[in-house]
Amino acid sequence: MGADTEGEFRRFVSEAEPRLRRALIAAYGTETGREATAEALAYAWERWDRVRDMSNPVGYLFRVGQSRGRRRRQRPVFERPAKDEIWIEPRLPAALAALPERQRVALLLVYGEEWSHAEAAAILGVSKATVQRHVERGLRKLRKALGVIDDA
Repeated sequence: MGADTEGEFRRFVSEAEPRLRRALIAAYGTETGREATAEALAYAWERWDRVRDMSNPVGYLFRVGQSRGRRRRQRPVFERPAKDEIWIEPRLPAALAALPERQRVALLLVYGEEWSHAEAAAILGVSKATVQRHVERGLRKLRKALGVIDDA
């Protein structure tokens, strides 16, 4: 690769890596998500001539990371926050881990990372309406698991 191509790839990584990493961590947990991100970016480097011309390269690399992350898929493990971090409901990590993957990822992208429904839909390869349904259903299940709403 030439210097121009390498610089172009470096710029792409600096913009795309944080979003890709957060999405894969949301789906597979910290360790597997980081590994899947590294593998997806390595894949992009090896095929940069093809990847750079894609209309949604981050969404494509999310799919690459998913296929790499599924081999050793584990439920996400949420670490206890340090004392100076913001307090969260202690039952929230287990309630999130119990959600179906699509609902958990949609919730974490929309509420945890403050992505728009359109951004989440683009990276997940689904419609905005599908993201909205996953978010609504996930929130309903979380509220029920945390005792915020009645069963009725």
